[in-house]
This record gives sequence, C-alpha cells and structure tokens, in this order.
Amino acid sequence: MGRVYRAEDTTLSRQVAIKVLPDEFAHDAERLARFEREAKLLASLNHPNIASIYGLEQADGRPFLVLELVEGQTLADRLKKGRSRWMKPSISAAR
Repeated sequence: MGRVYRAEDTTLSRQVAIKVLPDEFAHDAERLARFEREAKLLASLNHPNIASIYGLEQADGRPFLVLELVEGQTLADRLKKGRSRWMKPSISAAR
C-alpha cells in the first residue's frame, strides 16, 4: 500500500517511479516493516512483468522505494473499463 509518483533521477538522468507510504502509515512500525519486506522481495525478483527496484531510500525520516517507471495505463484505468480478457487468467489463478 502506497502512493506512486513519477520522478526524475537527476543523478542518472532517467525517469523513475517513487513509492511512498501514506502519511497515516509513515510511523507505523508494522507498515514500515512490511514496506521493507516489499523492497527486499522486489530486489530478489527478475521478471519482465515486474518493475525493477533501484533502491530503498529515506528523506525527512520517511522511507520510499525507487522503482523502474513502466509506461502504460494504470491499474485503476484498466479496472474502469471492466473485466477484460487480460483479467480472466489472473482472476482464475488467484482462486
């Protein structure tokens, strides 16, 4: 759970995604631990359908993930269009 923003990595001159925890979870020890586990899990994966993680950073005492920016529709946009054929295999696999 987090908010994702488009950002620019000025050191490497590339567009990235930044994922931050919502304010209400920023000081919750359980949520912070879960966020760190997510970062470690992403770092262990290498798959073309999973965004790469570039780092787990901190600013003003708040952690954030730096991720590969993947262009395209958001999940929210795709869900607005209703269940399509791309969702059916995912829903079946989740059951």
